[in-house]
Amino acid sequence: MDRTGDMPIRGVQIPRVVIVGGGFGGLYAAKGLSNEAVAVTLIDRKNHHTFQPLLYQVALGVLSPGEIASSLRRILQPARNLHTILGEVVGIDVAARNVQLNDGALVAYDYLILAAGARHAYFGHDEWEADAPGLKTIEDAVEIRSRLLLAFERAEQKAQLTGRDEPLSFAVIGGGPTGVELAGAIADLARLALAKDFKAIDTMQARVRLYEGASRILGTYSEDSSRKAAEQLEQLGVEVCTDSLVRAVQPGRIRVGDEWIATDVTIWATGVAPSPLAKTLGVATDRSGRVPIEQDLSVPGHREVFVIGDMAALVDANGRPVPGLAAAALQQGQQAARNILNDLQRRPREPFRYVDRGSMATIGHHRAVAECGRWHLSGIPAWLLWSVVHVFLLIGFRNRIAVMLQWIWAYATRNGSSPLITDFQRTEAKRAFPSTHSS
Repeated sequence: MDRTGDMPIRGVQIPRVVIVGGGFGGLYAAKGLSNEAVAVTLIDRKNHHTFQPLLYQVALGVLSPGEIASSLRRILQPARNLHTILGEVVGIDVAARNVQLNDGALVAYDYLILAAGARHAYFGHDEWEADAPGLKTIEDAVEIRSRLLLAFERAEQKAQLTGRDEPLSFAVIGGGPTGVELAGAIADLARLALAKDFKAIDTMQARVRLYEGASRILGTYSEDSSRKAAEQLEQLGVEVCTDSLVRAVQPGRIRVGDEWIATDVTIWATGVAPSPLAKTLGVATDRSGRVPIEQDLSVPGHREVFVIGDMAALVDANGRPVPGLAAAALQQGQQAARNILNDLQRRPREPFRYVDRGSMATIGHHRAVAECGRWHLSGIPAWLLWSVVHVFLLIGFRNRIAVMLQWIWAYATRNGSSPLITDFQRTEAKRAFPSTHSS
């Protein structure tokens, strides 16, 4: 087999499928092609698949990164026709049918599945990212965890040296599921996990504010679920600020309307932009940068190129816009794989139909909201359902057991994993605590 992923069988070159992105869409597309008569090469900038729905728990120190991430090579190892390349795709030549890596290497394909996901969008203000990081990767989660823990450490240091215990202020921008989960988890961190760890400050006095520009949080949920989510957040002490558009972010403060509000940590949880790879296809994109695709998930005029997940704009065969959710990307990955096999077996392609299995968001310790068809749950029943679903969807038996045991421990003790600031944040720690003596 050569570097492009060709795998000769009995002297015949079988079709080459290149998958860009190892998220839910790309991973399940690869799984759908495992042990079939195609040579599959999955390319990703990371060597692991990240279970993004639980990233916020890494950011809050409840779980460790290894409990929600799995090696792509290990996941795909059982299938002989699946191979991985650690690299970054920077361009696509649809005429020559190859993708270009950032080191100049070219990888040829007969079929291409683009599942490169999305990144943070700051609505034309990318400079805000330095002061308001988003949450998309393991590195983001570790950075946010560092900022949160360092805020408490700085406050403790100041209180010990000056005798002043000033309440910390945390701001989460965006009232979607990620913002709701982060706000609730930060409140839990301050009021439960860290309450006994600090002696000079009262962590329970920390102020957690959730800012949403619309009239209610969880705008894609029903009004009933939105209201119950807000009530549960307020029970945790979170200040839910709706109709509050954040207009500027600066070090140590944000501007909401015309008012500047001091913050110790600001987290961005609103706005996503599709991978810029969409623009290298040479086809039209919508205003947000997504590629409008056909019912079979292919790009208009290029039946050999499939675009799925956050990069795709699609009204499915049921006439409904497909949401940018992990469940939708997973189903699209499976469908793209089936349609490639349909081509090879000379069968007609199938239109994509999104199966909505419900939506759910957790809100701190044994609180959540969930919608499954006409069933709307909240509180402990929704939290139990959320826990079971997320453990089941985790990749790998070891990760499922580890997460389940950690949650049982956290629930029983009202404490998460150790709130460590590791060497990964050494530079930030040195900035926060400059040495007062020479060595």
